[in-house]
Amino acid sequence: MSRRRRIYEGKAKIIYEGPEPGTLVQFFKDDATAFNAQKHEVVDGKGVLNNRICEYIFQRLNGIGIPTHFIRRLNMREQLIKEVEIVPLEVVVRNIAAGSLCKRLGVEEGTVLPRSIIEFYYKNDELGDPLVSEEHITAFGWATPPEIDDMMALAIRINDFLSGLFMGVGIQLVDFKIECGRLYENEMMRIVLADEISPDSCRLWDVKTKEKMDKDRFREDLGGMLENYREVAKRLGIMNENEPARTGGPVLVKSD
Repeated sequence: MSRRRRIYEGKAKIIYEGPEPGTLVQFFKDDATAFNAQKHEVVDGKGVLNNRICEYIFQRLNGIGIPTHFIRRLNMREQLIKEVEIVPLEVVVRNIAAGSLCKRLGVEEGTVLPRSIIEFYYKNDELGDPLVSEEHITAFGWATPPEIDDMMALAIRINDFLSGLFMGVGIQLVDFKIECGRLYENEMMRIVLADEISPDSCRLWDVKTKEKMDKDRFREDLGGMLENYREVAKRLGIMNENEPARTGGPVLVKSD
């Protein structure tokens, strides 16, 4: 692998400069983190599975006209993506009560919400990614009102698509998190889906058993995280029934 400049490293991914102007390379790590990285392990093969699941979902979203930063998968752990300016917000869509919503509002886990709820969180690890309102977002200049509208519209469309996609393979979409970016093309700017969609960023339950098939396996010490990620991939038709989750791939190159 040719040497290249590292742009950014997060908890689960590394971003490198791309082969052409306006592109980046997104590398999926095997690191599993929870509680703002207070809990951390390396799960061999997780990055490979997340890369393939994310590729499949982003291709399908591109196919129905939802704009994303995804161009193509390069290899087992890397994707070629468009360079965007990340909006410093996490957009969370909730269909069923789980996680922090239950703790904040005292709602029993598994309660079907009267309607899907969209929440915004300010991306700041030092502050623990706090929940914020639209007033906070506009007052501090993190996004404009039209950008908020665009992000919410994207989130609703993605929720509709993913809910049907997963339900078709016996999986319930409980909630999910997305990030958005500003894509500049000539003198035009538009909001597009960025980051990833995978079992790391979704809560997924088996429709029949309510078995958790996402990162809550790690958060709650349930075990079987990799096996459940692999099951999600198999149900989506990404992996053959007997195909192993290969754990090799490009070796990380440390920049000077």
